Amino acid sequence: MIKDKIDGKDSIGNALSEVLHLSQDAVYRRFRGETALTIHEIQKLCKHFDISFDALIKLDKGQVVFSYTPLNMYDFSLESYLEGILRSINQLYKMKDSKIILSVNNTHFFQLLNFPQLVRFRLFFWAKTHLQISDYKNQQFRHEKTTERAFELGKEILWRYNQITSVEIYDPELMRGFMRQILYYYEAHMLEDPSYALFLCDRAMMFNRHLKDQAEVGKKYIYGTQPPASGNEFNMYLNETINSDTTFYYESQETKGIFITHNIMNFLNTSDEAYVADARQILDKQLANSSIMSIVNEKLRNNFFFETEKMMQSFKRKIEADLDFNN
Repeated sequence: MIKDKIDGKDSIGNALSEVLHLSQDAVYRRFRGETALTIHEIQKLCKHFDISFDALIKLDKGQVVFSYTPLNMYDFSLESYLEGILRSINQLYKMKDSKIILSVNNTHFFQLLNFPQLVRFRLFFWAKTHLQISDYKNQQFRHEKTTERAFELGKEILWRYNQITSVEIYDPELMRGFMRQILYYYEAHMLEDPSYALFLCDRAMMFNRHLKDQAEVGKKYIYGTQPPASGNEFNMYLNETINSDTTFYYESQETKGIFITHNIMNFLNTSDEAYVADARQILDKQLANSSIMSIVNEKLRNNFFFETEKMMQSFKRKIEADLDFNN
């Protein structure tokens, strides 16, 4: 695995010597199996070369090792959150012939990055309401311009995501939960400017229309730009029942793996072959029971996005009526 990661750019002796802070003689004794690697040395190698520990050990059937980010390691600034996502998507982007299969439960985070104000609200809601971070206890959500750093990070993540061919499964509940969160903050007086709820509703509808535009051409591209002539393949499917979770399956010439949403905003990651194969099998069955909407099936596509916008408009009208009554 490490040889594949080095890809002929360095010798195994030099590479391991630098990571483990050992002499090359000591490294080659370990390489030949004359000296056993310690658990701490294995940990260093896995971390440095981005190798999953579960890929190195044999577990009993039905046992899987997942990796995740502990909640106490999260910094709830938009910049740091995006930096973590960028690191992961960069690794996938650099792999050969990478591909994504994604089932979307309520909100599509990557596509949401086309509208940074929605991402700011989403992250604030997670921190204050779901996780009840003490720093957010007495704060109201207010309109602030996204920092230049966050804006650039979002664009970079989007660019990487757009370059990777994706097959994506949506359901009729797209963005309904997100709209409920906007209404909840409006009714709970958690917005510094109550009318900002209307701004968020408008941005959500812009998100919906941009997603429809991408489905029509079967290409992913950043809002405000033009679809590319080639590449950026976007295959959008409709599951007319419901997606029970957000599952992010990825594969390339080098590896296969899966991310699964966990504890609202966190995710579990594994490259365990048996588990990933099972997950791929379930996704394939979901696809078999879904209808493609990208490029073809204009009637189905138009109806899906019409109903989604109608739902968003109903939330907006409720807020507008209440604002008019209070004024």
